[in-house]
Amino acid sequence: MDILLKYFPEITTEQMERFSVLGKLYAEWNEKINVISRKDIENLYERHILHSLAIAKFVNFKNATKVMDLGTGGGFPGVPLAIMFPECRFHLVDSIGKKLKVIDAVKDELQLKNIFTFHSRAEQMEFKYDFVVSRAVAPLVELLAWSKNKYLPKDQNALHNGLICLKGGTIDEEIAAATARNIQKKPLSDFYTEDFFKDKYLVYVEQ
Repeated sequence: MDILLKYFPEITTEQMERFSVLGKLYAEWNEKINVISRKDIENLYERHILHSLAIAKFVNFKNATKVMDLGTGGGFPGVPLAIMFPECRFHLVDSIGKKLKVIDAVKDELQLKNIFTFHSRAEQMEFKYDFVVSRAVAPLVELLAWSKNKYLPKDQNALHNGLICLKGGTIDEEIAAATARNIQKKPLSDFYTEDFFKDKYLVYVEQ
């Protein structure tokens, strides 16, 4: 928990309480449904929660921002972002239903009324969003294809509407293959000093 306060000292008492309970909930559910690597559960706050919140370091979502978490899996980055931005709406989408059951249990326990889960493929979703976010789901070119035509036409944030994804390793070839007009690559080491983030990146594609 201290690692969150290190980088987000401004979070409220209510947010801190929710983040505190989050670790216990995922530890309990991971015994039933493997949503996080067994070896990673003890590093949940650094490798999953703080990693997800790199998006909050990149953009401060305004109230009423609509976000799709494409391929949310166990709820990352969507759940931590929903705690951080309680006045924004998050649609957590995944084609694997059993993982969504974990998210539904977590959101009910934490009373996260801004989370809505969908057992669906992203391209089948009929809603429009300010941003689509994703974490370690697929190559960038596929993410762009799946999120095509999912964006609201008008920007309401300082950042133009678009795709924000968290990536690891060598991603220059992915970016080159995407051939989008405006792509930014941000090293997470710009935000965090822990060794885990040295080869991690945030990629933003303006729509």
